[in-house]
Amino acid sequence: MEKIFVRFATLTAKVAGKPWTFIACVGIVVIWAVSGPIFKFNETWQLVINTGTTIITFLMVFLIQNTQNRDGAAMQAKLDELVFAVRQADARFIGIEHLTEAELDAILAEVEARGIAVHQGKPARAIKGKRGLRADEIEQEQPKAAAPKTAPAKANRKA
Repeated sequence: MEKIFVRFATLTAKVAGKPWTFIACVGIVVIWAVSGPIFKFNETWQLVINTGTTIITFLMVFLIQNTQNRDGAAMQAKLDELVFAVRQADARFIGIEHLTEAELDAILAEVEARGIAVHQGKPARAIKGKRGLRADEIEQEQPKAAAPKTAPAKANRKA
């Protein structure tokens, strides 16, 4: 069920973002507006556009949010992998999307201060605080893979 929903949400988001979809929606609104005099601009005429746009908007919010959530998660995973792979990068940045707003604000303030300093010609410096482990340091801390066990050599038997 989830895969069907993901495919549907992705397809809907792609179609909704096309110029022709926008043009079709403008066309519907123009047809509705032109039909106003025919229906004497009555409440039913207004209710048609209001109900239609409300239902479509309500459903699209969930479909587009699903697509954005997946895209955001994929982007974070890719960025985390890049931070992990670059030896000079600070590994504390991996997973910072899970920090509190205050923690993110503190990191952002440091990054912005560093950016301002770099633009003023000062050398780049690390963010204050405990330095995160680098990929090579993490690798050294990982237990070595166990060597496959081999059958003990059979002793030579004399027949």
